[in-house]
Amino acid sequence: MNIVASLVIGAVTAVAPVTTTPPSWQDCGDGLQCAQIQVPADWARRSGPKVTIGLAKLPAQNQAGKKGVLLVNTGGPGEQITLLRQGQKYFKDLTQWFDVVIFDPRGFGKSNAINCPIPAPFATEWVFPTKPAYDAYAAKNRTFGEACAKEAGPLSGNLNSWQIAHDMEAIREALGQARLTYLGNSHGTVLGQAYAELFPRKVGRMYLDSVWDHTTPGPREWLRRRAQALEANAERFATWCKNTTTCALHGKDPLAVWDEVMDKARREPIPAPEAGPEVRISDTQIASRTNFTYEATWERLAAGLARAQAGDASFFAKVEGAPDPSLSRVILCADLPYPDYDKLKKLESALRRDTPRIGWRMVWPMANHCAGLPPTRTYPPHPIKAPGLPPVLIANGDHDDNSPAADGRRLAAQLPRAHYLKAVGGHALYFTGHPCVREHVHRYLTTGKMPPRGASCGPAK
Repeated sequence: MNIVASLVIGAVTAVAPVTTTPPSWQDCGDGLQCAQIQVPADWARRSGPKVTIGLAKLPAQNQAGKKGVLLVNTGGPGEQITLLRQGQKYFKDLTQWFDVVIFDPRGFGKSNAINCPIPAPFATEWVFPTKPAYDAYAAKNRTFGEACAKEAGPLSGNLNSWQIAHDMEAIREALGQARLTYLGNSHGTVLGQAYAELFPRKVGRMYLDSVWDHTTPGPREWLRRRAQALEANAERFATWCKNTTTCALHGKDPLAVWDEVMDKARREPIPAPEAGPEVRISDTQIASRTNFTYEATWERLAAGLARAQAGDASFFAKVEGAPDPSLSRVILCADLPYPDYDKLKKLESALRRDTPRIGWRMVWPMANHCAGLPPTRTYPPHPIKAPGLPPVLIANGDHDDNSPAADGRRLAAQLPRAHYLKAVGGHALYFTGHPCVREHVHRYLTTGKMPPRGASCGPAK
């Protein structure tokens, strides 16, 4: 992807917020109250056009005894209010103490939604085997991005975490909170990092779960941490299989079988008769469609590998997942600008030396988002400085290769007095209900008390 300069105001410069009128809350069904505020489409040009930010509130159970407002972003980037409406059970504990407020990021849902006229492309084989395959996908993604930018109007070029962090400051002011109490998950941690850097003295308490590091300028180190985590998950799969009699590869070396299947598919794609008499599955297709991350998939994966070893790769003909919401990739690629194909192949070669089985494929997920998108103003990763920031609590799951634990530790080392909570688990520790993590988070958000020195959370029971 072509990268243009970051915001002309400077990478870490905050803009003074506009005075925001307190929201007028109205019942909007499902026990929620909804409201809107107006903010500049471009915080670097506050006198320009305004856009709407939609808010939703799940009121505290005890209004007289509540501790204030907790602003939440569950990640994505994508719609948030719909998630609150459909998943109130995930926030119920928090409403013991807080009004839980969620906002749709600019461009989504109730916040001046941008309805891109054509959908974002979806690659069923997202480990691109050749440059022509990558270029063909990039051309489709460029067409999508150009059409979406025209539809975005004043928001075109203004979809990144720098802008959204300023929206969050406007929300804090509109809600009448002296300090922001915030819970961010996944990409919500990128927003949290931006807010902490731009408005460190406006932070009250902040919990960041499954951190996406936004402080590593170059992609190589950022990718290396993900590759190592994914390779470790392949090794966890192998250990499980060796110790589980129902594993289809029990009694064999599962990773040796993986190597054999990948080598065979690389030399000559393997037939997949269930998908059609002419269908053949290549090594890059297998890499695209293999999930070592989640234990719940391991039984089926082992059976699929056993069949592939015997010459039937039908298991790997199945495409799981769905296209990401169109705007998600626009924001992701503004926050995490990504190289073009030639540089990515060099990164893949470098990662293959250290993570030869599967970790190297981590080069490609972001390429599926960013390939060919038209240039935009970006807020790229950079080392973070946040003088005056109060202690922040951070936790990542040890088995999470989407946001590896090394990302959380790196961020914690840069934030003054931050505390990193080690936890055995995967992505979204709080929202997947990890009891130990939730206990520490609740104590911190309600009292400010951090986990004891040396505390960690084992597997969720």
